[in-house]
Amino acid sequence: MKKFILDEIDHQILDILIENARTPFTDIAKKLLVSAGTIHVRVKKMEDEGIIQGSTLTLNYEKMGYSFIAHVGIYLEKTSMTQNVISDLRQIPNVTVAYVTAGKYNIFCKVRAKGTNDAKDIIYRIDDIPGVNRTETMIALEESINDKKRMMHAIFKEL
Repeated sequence: MKKFILDEIDHQILDILIENARTPFTDIAKKLLVSAGTIHVRVKKMEDEGIIQGSTLTLNYEKMGYSFIAHVGIYLEKTSMTQNVISDLRQIPNVTVAYVTAGKYNIFCKVRAKGTNDAKDIIYRIDDIPGVNRTETMIALEESINDKKRMMHAIFKEL
């Protein structure tokens, strides 16, 4: 597969859109001293190439009462049960991220809860999924790094 080449303007566009995906193209154009049409064409090209995939909205779960974060490592009875367990995890809305992993756990999840009692109930639901042998839970005390830009900047330094 041919690698899509990004230049400094693309980098700056991505930098702005990562910060706020709702930034109007006209505002980006003014900031970068190019036309809004240029921004539109470049964003469309990055979307067509799959570099930009949709846009996201970031919710502040703490303000909505879900400040408790736990990471749950799941051990399965059999690896062949992975997809069924993932399907069941999708039915638990508090499981916000799930990775199929190699190593200690078969699946590794991020869980959001209102507090310890809520988290306990969610973890019990995970434990009750057919195919789950056992779980290990780690409580997040603080989210120290959640930076969407650092990796992109590192990639551009390689180019």
